[in-house]
Amino acid sequence: MINLNNIQSVYFVGAGGIGMSALVRYFLAKGMNVGGYDKTPSPLTQRLIDEGAQIHFEENAALIPDCFRNPADTLVVFTPAIPAQHAEMQYFRQGGFEVVKRAQVLGLLTDHMQGLCVAGTHGKTTTSSMTAHLLRQSHLDCNAFLGGITKNYGTNYIYSAQSPYVVIEADEYDRSFHWLHPWATVITATDADHLDIYGTKEAYLESFAHYTSLIRPGGSLILHTGLEMKPQVQPGVTTYTYSRTEGDFHAENVRIGGGEIFFDFVSPKGILKDIQLGVPIAINIDNGIAAMALAQLAGATDDELRGGMRTFQGVDRRFDFKVKTAKMVFLSDYGHHPKEIEQSVRSIRQLYPDRRIAAIFQPHLYTRTRDFYHEFADALSMLDTVYLCDIYPAREQPIPGVTSQLIYDNLRPGIERHLVHKEDLPDIARNGQFDVLISLGAGDIEDYVPQLTQILTQRS
Repeated sequence: MINLNNIQSVYFVGAGGIGMSALVRYFLAKGMNVGGYDKTPSPLTQRLIDEGAQIHFEENAALIPDCFRNPADTLVVFTPAIPAQHAEMQYFRQGGFEVVKRAQVLGLLTDHMQGLCVAGTHGKTTTSSMTAHLLRQSHLDCNAFLGGITKNYGTNYIYSAQSPYVVIEADEYDRSFHWLHPWATVITATDADHLDIYGTKEAYLESFAHYTSLIRPGGSLILHTGLEMKPQVQPGVTTYTYSRTEGDFHAENVRIGGGEIFFDFVSPKGILKDIQLGVPIAINIDNGIAAMALAQLAGATDDELRGGMRTFQGVDRRFDFKVKTAKMVFLSDYGHHPKEIEQSVRSIRQLYPDRRIAAIFQPHLYTRTRDFYHEFADALSMLDTVYLCDIYPAREQPIPGVTSQLIYDNLRPGIERHLVHKEDLPDIARNGQFDVLISLGAGDIEDYVPQLTQILTQRS
C-alpha cells in the first residue's frame, strides 16, 4: 500500500503523457521533488520543466538525478505504454523502489476524496473537463486530473486546497480504472475498443461492469441509455440514466441555430431552462447533461450550472476550431475510434450542411485499424473527401497487411480519397478543394496543426 506521507520525490517514466503530466503537476503543487523521462520533447514537457519538473529525453539510468535515487522516499510512477525492458524501469525495479501505475496513484486519491469520475469509450475528456469547470466556478470548487488541456484554465490539472471533490477521467485502457473508487461516476459509452488488451467485446463490457462495482456505497452511477453492459453496483449505490432524449437526466426543447445551442435540462430535481452550450456542437448536449448530472449531485446550484455551461470554452483537440470564417473552417479533433469520428462528422454536417467537408485521418494503432477498418471506412464515408495518413504505431509493432489501405479500399463509392504522408499535409492545406477541413487522430498529426492553421488562415 502506497503511503504518500513517506514520499519526498516522485519520478515519472513517461512524464509527458497527457494523463501523467496532470500527476506531475499535482506533486509539484505538493512541493515534492518531481522529475522523469519522456521519449520526445513537446510543448507540454517544456511547460512542466518551466513549472519545476526535472525531465530528460534519453533512456539512460545515469541521467536520473540524485534526489530520485533513494528507494526509501522515492515513488516511481509509470504509464502502461512503457516497455518492461526500459532501462530506467529496470534500474528502479532492481533497486527496490516502489513502482506503480499512474492509475494506482489516482485510486489512492479517490480513496481520500470524493471522486467524480467519467468513464467510457469516448466523451470522457470533454465531459470530465465540463464537470471540473462547473465545480471550479461554483461554491464547491474541485481538484481535477483530466485527459486534455482545458481552454478555460490552460492546463489538465486543477488544484484546490479546500474542496473534497476530485474529478478524474477514468481510463479503461489496461483496466486502469479498476484502481478507482468513485463517489459518483458517469459511463458515456461502451463501444468495444482496446481489443489488443481485452481480446473480445464481452471482456471489454465485463471490465466496465466490474468498474461499477467499485463505486462507494452511498454513491451514484450515471449510465448513458442503451449501453450493453450490465452494472454490478453495491447495495446503497443509486443508478441513474441519461441521454439527449431520455433518462433520469435528459434535454428537452433543444434549439440549434445561428451558431448557438440552447436546451432545457431535465433532472430528478426538476427542469432547468435555457442552458446555453459554450461550445455549441450537438455532441456536447449529451456531454453537458452528464457533466451537469455529476455537478448537481455534488451540490452545484441551478445558477452555477447555467453559468458554467455557458462559459465552458472546450478542450484542446476536442472539436477544436482553429480557423472559422465565412470562406474556410478548420478544426482539430482527437477522435480515433469509429464512433467518435462518426459523431464528429455528424456534428460538422449539422453545422455546415451545404459545405464541402474533408478530413485528414491518421489511424492510431495497428490493432485498432485491424479490428475496426470497416467501421472507420463507414464513418469517414459521410465526408466528401478523405486524406488517409500512415498508421501512427504508438506502442505497437507493425502487423503484416495492416495499413491505411484497408480503410481506403472500404470507403463507399464516390468518396474522393487519397493515401498521403504527413509531409504532404501543407500542400493539401494549400491546394485541397474543400470549405471545411478537420484533422482527426490521436497521434502526431497534431504537430502539423499550427502550420495548417497558418496556411488555411491565409486562404480564408
